[in-house]
Amino acid sequence: MDIKRYLAREGEKIDLSKFSTVCDVDIDKEKVKTELMPQAIEEMKQWQEKLFAEGQYGILIVLQAMDAAGKDGTIKHVFARLNPAAVHVHSFKQPSTEEKEHDYMWRVNKALPSRGEIGIFNRSHYEDVVIARIHNLIESDGLPEELISDGIWKKRYRQICDWEKYLTENGFPVIKIFLHVSKAEQKKRLIDRIVTKQKNWKFSMSDIEERQYWNRYQKVYSEVISATTKNYAPWYVVPADNKWYTRYVVAQIVLKSLREINPDFPKLSAEVESQLEQFRKILKNIDIEDLKSIKESMK
Repeated sequence: MDIKRYLAREGEKIDLSKFSTVCDVDIDKEKVKTELMPQAIEEMKQWQEKLFAEGQYGILIVLQAMDAAGKDGTIKHVFARLNPAAVHVHSFKQPSTEEKEHDYMWRVNKALPSRGEIGIFNRSHYEDVVIARIHNLIESDGLPEELISDGIWKKRYRQICDWEKYLTENGFPVIKIFLHVSKAEQKKRLIDRIVTKQKNWKFSMSDIEERQYWNRYQKVYSEVISATTKNYAPWYVVPADNKWYTRYVVAQIVLKSLREINPDFPKLSAEVESQLEQFRKILKNIDIEDLKSIKESMK
């Protein structure tokens, strides 16, 4: 799959209305669900095992989207079968009192993955240049009044880009994915949360209230993606109306990063290799039935 079709290129002005929200390639749904997606997940598992064992690189995956675009489902279906010891999901809600007493990146830094791990941000530091802007939250952010000016958002774009470049240069590549859902599809999903009993728990009145800002969100997200998509940390605008396709594209984007890192199992030292060889020789001389007897006696 050519995932470059969803790449927001550095230096280009991004207009989300020009990006598809539906599957826009000739690909069979059933083949993706029963063959291609399982293959992708299996390859991810193999790469992740090496990434964890090698312990040199860590990966940060940023997921942003409008409400009901499928962030939770994407995380569940793409990453649930990976080793949970080395995959960490962090969901960013409204800042707590403690978090407001620090700079806006403080809580984000605390949630970063370690080397060998994959960290997934369900919403992220980008909330502080999207929601904070749309709802004019900057004045209640604790920022000194004299530092708030008309150029505050461009300044934050620059700070975020510098931070992501710093992470990349220190072995933590950043993958940024915007799940691009249409307004019509969002409406269907929000109604489904209301009428389907098993999904009632997902419903929030704020989801309905935020819909009135739809056009504003599209404009701000377009600006944010334009300003912060970089060759070292690009944005991908992934169609989100067809969940099966969204998940497959996200898996392919993550696979691309893993292949580029190309992790491998660490080589053993000569001393450890020598010890293992000795144990192999010992095992050759051990009767399997004796081992079974010892195991039974220890129960």
